[in-house]
Amino acid sequence: QGQLAESGGGSVHAGGSLSLSCAGSGSIIRPYCMGWFRQAPGKQREAVAIIDSRGVQRYRDSVKGRFTISQDSAENTLVLQMNSLQPEDTAMYYCAARGSAYCDLDPWPPRKYTTWGRGTQVTVSS
Repeated sequence: QGQLAESGGGSVHAGGSLSLSCAGSGSIIRPYCMGWFRQAPGKQREAVAIIDSRGVQRYRDSVKGRFTISQDSAENTLVLQMNSLQPEDTAMYYCAARGSAYCDLDPWPPRKYTTWGRGTQVTVSS
């Protein structure tokens, strides 16, 4: 089973940008569905952006036009480019994967993902 490790978090002012990376080791069986999730203190974990092994992307409404998810299959890396960051984007960000299937019509519930990284903190100050 593959493992995931996030990097790239940090602290920025509102309006700034960050790029998160998720490095995969081992194998995640194709087809697959992968995504970035976040969890703020006292809140439930929520999906931010989803991509599958065909490259089909989906975004949470609140990040559309600001965040971009991409993947480099050769490097086994998932990237989340975050622009125009706002204080409400502050959270621990996790990447997650589910092998053996493309993303389904409802890819948002965290419980559908079997492999998780440990997270990277993103803090946006006003």
